Amino acid sequence: MKPTTHRFSDLFAQLGLPSDEHAIQNFIALHGPLDGRIRLHDASFWPAAQSRMLQEMTTDDADWAALEDRLDVALRLA
Repeated sequence: MKPTTHRFSDLFAQLGLPSDEHAIQNFIALHGPLDGRIRLHDASFWPAAQSRMLQEMTTDDADWAALEDRLDVALRLA
C-alpha cells in the first residue's frame, strides 16, 4: 500500500485554517516565534479542537507528524 503524502497547505486545511501560501505565511508571522518550552499543541493560540488534533497527529499518524514538525520549526524560527 502506498503511503499518503500530504502538503504543508493540507495541514492547514485539516486544521480548518486558510491554506493558501499567503495565509500560511501570515499565520506563522502572527503566532511566531513560539517559546521553546511550549509544545506546539499547547500553544495558547489553538482552540481546544485544533490542539487535540495536533496532539493526535503526533501520536497516531506519521503521515501528518512530519508536517506538524515543519510547522513547529517554522513557528519557532519566525
